[in-house]
Amino acid sequence: MKFWQSISWAEAEQLTEIARFAEQVGFHGVINSEHLFLTRKTESRYPYTSDGKMNHALDYAYPDVWSSFAAMAAVTKTLRFTSSVYLLPLRNPLEVAKQAGTCALISNNRVSVGFGVGWQKEEFDQMNVDFSTRGKRTDEMIEVMRKIWQGGVVSHRGRFFSFEEIEMRPVPTQPVPFYCGGKSPAALRRAAYLCDGYIGPGHTIEEAPALLAELKRLRQEAGRGHLPFETILIVMPVGARDVDTFRRLEDMGVSGVTLPPFDTGGIDRNRTAGLGKTSTLEEKKRQMERYAGTIIRKMQ
Repeated sequence: MKFWQSISWAEAEQLTEIARFAEQVGFHGVINSEHLFLTRKTESRYPYTSDGKMNHALDYAYPDVWSSFAAMAAVTKTLRFTSSVYLLPLRNPLEVAKQAGTCALISNNRVSVGFGVGWQKEEFDQMNVDFSTRGKRTDEMIEVMRKIWQGGVVSHRGRFFSFEEIEMRPVPTQPVPFYCGGKSPAALRRAAYLCDGYIGPGHTIEEAPALLAELKRLRQEAGRGHLPFETILIVMPVGARDVDTFRRLEDMGVSGVTLPPFDTGGIDRNRTAGLGKTSTLEEKKRQMERYAGTIIRKMQ
């Protein structure tokens, strides 16, 4: 079982030391979250709460994904980095290919593109990107980025992106994995048909068998059942994190789990939990060491 420490909403100035300590105590990687911005008012429905409202306040911090990964990679040797989730269709694939490819190269291939298609229409409006076609745009972006990362002169003619005989340097020395997030049928299908893994936004252990079976079915349907595939889950409720739970998930075929962020009050608006919205680096280290001692080392 691979253990990922969520660094969602952590103070940006602490990230390098958080990464250094996470590697020291045995975490496989760190996983962050992303928005360009949040809006005080939105007409968009948040997909992971029953009332469709965001589960944390407007002023939560979302440091830039790729600059954060590069900074943390510079002070670690084995720790891996992904996002849950990077809003891929907000961007141009050439831009992301440059950023993620460079980050992969300088980190010795320790990054992956953990992405989703997004839910907040206002972000897409500000970036002049059509919200209604974001899924199809994402599918083509994956194709474009993989083509670019092969190196050499390439061309592409698609519905959303077209270019003739371009070459991007540098390129990563290994393919950068794509991990798709979300709970919708489209997200599961995209993960199985186009990606190297799936990142769940939150599942109970009772939901896991059906989820894994559906991903397996779709991968076999796509002719990709023989390929390596990561399944990274957040176990809900937040308190359901113990060795027995993780061993059950491992036996089911789950390859990784995300341990809660330092402020878990953002996950449930009806209670305050974790270290709170701000906390010291020492408090965060104590939480990571506690997880390492009570869970990670016992799973080895």
